[in-house]
Amino acid sequence: MVDFTTPLQDAAAVSDLFQQAAAAARECTCRTGAADHIGPPGRLLATGDIHDNPVHLTRVLKLAQLEDSPGNHVTFHEVIHGDNLLNDMDFSYRMLARIAELKLRFPGQVHVLLGNHELSQIVGVGVVKHGINCKDAFNDALDYVFNEKAEEVADAVESFIRSMALALITENGILCAHSLPNNRDMDIFDPEVLHRTLRDEDYVPGRGSAHRMVWGRKHEREQLETLATTWGVRIFILGHQLAETGFEVRPPNVLILNSDHPRGCVLPIDLEEEVSLEDLQLRTVPLAAVQT
Repeated sequence: MVDFTTPLQDAAAVSDLFQQAAAAARECTCRTGAADHIGPPGRLLATGDIHDNPVHLTRVLKLAQLEDSPGNHVTFHEVIHGDNLLNDMDFSYRMLARIAELKLRFPGQVHVLLGNHELSQIVGVGVVKHGINCKDAFNDALDYVFNEKAEEVADAVESFIRSMALALITENGILCAHSLPNNRDMDIFDPEVLHRTLRDEDYVPGRGSAHRMVWGRKHEREQLETLATTWGVRIFILGHQLAETGFEVRPPNVLILNSDHPRGCVLPIDLEEEVSLEDLQLRTVPLAAVQT
């Protein structure tokens, strides 16, 4: 298992961690444009939204076996804004720091994908859960822990979030992302966004292609087939939408994963095997079954 070493109440250490992890993400040899690319030999452990669930993070890392082989990969997205609030403050910066430490230690194996909650944290549009503005609750925790250094830490958090990939693409035709744009947005969505470095305008709420991609929920069969052809993939593994059993198949080519709730799942994928959507749904692993 991975041992984490960053002192999470030290503003300088946490800020430095996020900045170094951001540089590692941008400079990693697997990054092309806004997507990470991996191939065989090896194995990918695909995850869904994790939303500050430290128990499930421990179980994910046990399954991922990052230290055993450089061919073992894992995705993370929608890391922050969980339900574990203290006096209406959200301390999920700590979970994000753990993911940053993993990215720094295993830059070519840990693939951190942009989620709508991470994006909302930096673009000024808050998400409300249970009547609480998630962005404000996150910032309140930074203020509480770091006092006058909170802005420095927040800037480093933003740098790390802006370094996140929009997708992970495997040579055997699988694209992992937080979500895909709504069908109604396809006329203004730029599919080339995966092939270039993200620009400020890509993050703009309601207009940017990165923003549209991580927020989309309403997809149509023809749209999904078109995107698969455009990006040269066969299957999409997404999060963002509730899957009560931990996973859900959406024809013709989508598997939704949730990794945050009690029935959350993950999905191990052999990077040398050309698997079908039917194969994948049979291989999901419930995190509740993982012994730690």
